[in-house]
Amino acid sequence: MVSYKLPPKMAEMARRFEAEGGVPVQPRLASTVVLLREPFEAYLIRRVATMAFAASMYAFPGGGVDPRDAAVLPGWAGPAPADWAARLKLDESVARSVVCAAVREVFEESGVLLAGADAESVVGDVSGPDWERARRALIARELGFAEFLSRNGLVLRSDLLAPWSRWVTPEFEPRRFDTYFFLALLPSGQVTRDVGGEADDHVWCTPAEAADGRYTMLPPTSHTLLELAEAGGIEAALAAAPDRDPADAIRPGA
Repeated sequence: MVSYKLPPKMAEMARRFEAEGGVPVQPRLASTVVLLREPFEAYLIRRVATMAFAASMYAFPGGGVDPRDAAVLPGWAGPAPADWAARLKLDESVARSVVCAAVREVFEESGVLLAGADAESVVGDVSGPDWERARRALIARELGFAEFLSRNGLVLRSDLLAPWSRWVTPEFEPRRFDTYFFLALLPSGQVTRDVGGEADDHVWCTPAEAADGRYTMLPPTSHTLLELAEAGGIEAALAAAPDRDPADAIRPGA
C-alpha cells in the first residue's frame, strides 16, 4: 500500500474522526480518466458547489461504476476483460465494469468517446445533437452504455486507456470512492466541451501549471498532475504506465 500526507485541514478532520470513534462508510468503486493532448496538456473540470463530494474542486472526468457496467458486456476491442482483471487484480466482471465506467464517464463529463467501429478506428466528432441526446440519456440512466454503443455500431476501445493508479478516499469522508485512474489521449477529430451538469468550468493546461496551486483540487488530482509533470511529456507518461502497479491502493498515511 502506498500512502500520502493529508493537507493540514484534512489531517485535522481525520484526527477528529478517529477521536470520536467514527465508522467509515464502504467506498464505492469508481473510475477517472486523465485526458491528455499535445503539446502536453491535461483536462480538468470544476465540480459544481452543490456536489456532495469534491464541491468546487477541479478534478478529472470520472465517477462511480454503474451496476449495468458489470451486467452487460459491450462490444469490445483491445485487451480482453480477463487481461484487465489480471492488470487491476480484480475479478473479471469487476475489472470490466471499471473499464466500462471509465469510458462512459469521460463521455458523460467531457463529450469525448473512446470507441470506434472496430479495433482499428476511433469515432470522430461526437458533439452533434444526436450524440448529445444520447449523452444526456446515459447520465439520466435511461440508456445503458452497452446499448448506446450497439445502437451506433461501436465497440469500446479499451486499448486507449492506460491504467495509472488507484486512490481510496480517506475514512473520515462521508462519501468514499475506490477509484482507478487511467490516462487517455484525446482522439483526433474530437473536442472536449462544456457539458454542464456536475461541472461549471473546464480547462486544458500543462500538468505543471495545473499543480502549481492556481486550481483548488484534492490530493489525488494534484499528486497525479505532479507525477505527469515529472514524466515530462505524453509519450514518456504512457511509456511509464506499464511499469506501474495500478492495483496498489494509495491511502492517507502518517
